[in-house]
Amino acid sequence: MSPAEFEGYVADALDELPPELVAQFSNVVVVVEDENAEDPDLLGLYEGVALTERDHYTGTLPDRISLYRIPLCLMAEDLDHLVEEIQVTVVHEFAHHVGIDDERLHQLGWD
Repeated sequence: MSPAEFEGYVADALDELPPELVAQFSNVVVVVEDENAEDPDLLGLYEGVALTERDHYTGTLPDRISLYRIPLCLMAEDLDHLVEEIQVTVVHEFAHHVGIDDERLHQLGWD
């Protein structure tokens, strides 16, 4: 799948996030990369300071959510599965942005 086509599916996943969740986002950017150099199997990564941990948060670069095209495409059985995995990964990484850790995501079924 081409990077442009993949980015379109990421945009669709972002558009499907609930408005009440989107309203909480602050100073965060989403990028699509081929893969993570340190962990090529990683599907997504949140880097930043979660909203629940921001006390004196000024003058900083935006938090970053990276989605990794190659491992997502390789793990998908078909296009429908890929779209689903992109959606799950988007929700997972944005959950970290709002302060939800992996353990809680697992409890909620988002792992």
